[in-house]
Amino acid sequence: MARLQERLDAIRKGFEKEAPPHALDLMHGATRDLADDLARDPGLGVGDAAPPFRLPDQDGNEVDSADLLGRGPLVVTLFRGHW
Repeated sequence: MARLQERLDAIRKGFEKEAPPHALDLMHGATRDLADDLARDPGLGVGDAAPPFRLPDQDGNEVDSADLLGRGPLVVTLFRGHW
């Protein structure tokens, strides 16, 4: 079985063959933007503590990390998109 990266590369190449130019421009631009953002600020590393935060939950209600940590370990999952 192919490694995950090999499979992802094959999917990307297939998409690039079939996609309209404006979609490719958008995809490549977003990839460059993400790489630039990560170069400027790589984020937290393994073992780093996250700063306190308030974020909306899946229902749009604000939640506070300190309140959640008071109840036990905390796992944060970020959903990309607005769907």
